[in-house]
Amino acid sequence: MITVTVSETTSETRDVRCLRLQRSDGRPFAPYEAGAHVDVLGPGGITRQYSLCGPPDDTASYLIAVKREEASRGGSAALHDQVAAGDELAISEPRNLFRIEPAAESHVLVAAGIGITPLLSMAYQLRRSGVRFRLHYFATSREKAAFVSLLQSPEFAADVEFHFGVDRSAQPEVLGDALADVDPATHVYTCGPKEFMQRVADTALRTLPEDNVHVEHFQPLEPTVEAGDAFEVELDTGEVFRVPPGRSIVEVLADGGIEVDTSCREGICGTCVLTVLDGVPEHRDNCLTRREKEAGDQIATCVSRARTARLVLEL
Repeated sequence: MITVTVSETTSETRDVRCLRLQRSDGRPFAPYEAGAHVDVLGPGGITRQYSLCGPPDDTASYLIAVKREEASRGGSAALHDQVAAGDELAISEPRNLFRIEPAAESHVLVAAGIGITPLLSMAYQLRRSGVRFRLHYFATSREKAAFVSLLQSPEFAADVEFHFGVDRSAQPEVLGDALADVDPATHVYTCGPKEFMQRVADTALRTLPEDNVHVEHFQPLEPTVEAGDAFEVELDTGEVFRVPPGRSIVEVLADGGIEVDTSCREGICGTCVLTVLDGVPEHRDNCLTRREKEAGDQIATCVSRARTARLVLEL
């Protein structure tokens, strides 16, 4: 973890607060890939993932935007109510499961609500690289949309289209118009509520292959470890562990004194992914891509299980 100091706080909307972070040791950050996120260890020891939404080549500071969730379990509320400029936090190194496809000729970014955050870093990178893109931003109203002034600035205005107050029943038609001209050289990226992202994906997949559509998940979409038969995990060190129903690989290894780095423990962040040397994983995560799951050589050990009696993992 990196110790950082909150150098500035700003309110983008009534419910969205931005925190600008600088390294407490005075050193610069490394540039990061657009779409990346960090774990933030907030007050009370609660860890949450937030997308980095500033220019990826800005080594002086990182910027995150925190939406106060109505059903907050303490993470977002603490970063709104208990953190001020000058306070210190701990963050992870940036991780990216939502990358820009470098071979694409053009890109369409589709955001809803706070889902603008990873797409904003993509817009910065694409703009500065001179690559064609279009950003569609959906929000219930202008007042509830973050970064509107920035996106209306000369740097972005020509490539951004706002969709304020579009009823859910009207979204399929609006999305159809927004994605009407996509072709196989175009990649589509979306972040927002899961129902919205599904609508975007369904619309894009009418004309694009699955590999051209990228979805950012911050919530688990399916059950994790509750069901499933017992299986064995063999490590490349030779140790063997039995994983019973209802327990994760991570939990069983921890009982055996072997710690695997974790963060979300919901199959979202990718921190706990290990290499599969033998056996067939049963993927229950939302961090590996379809292609990575089909390859079968990685597993998110916090939620996924095995289709074979034994998995051999590289620790």
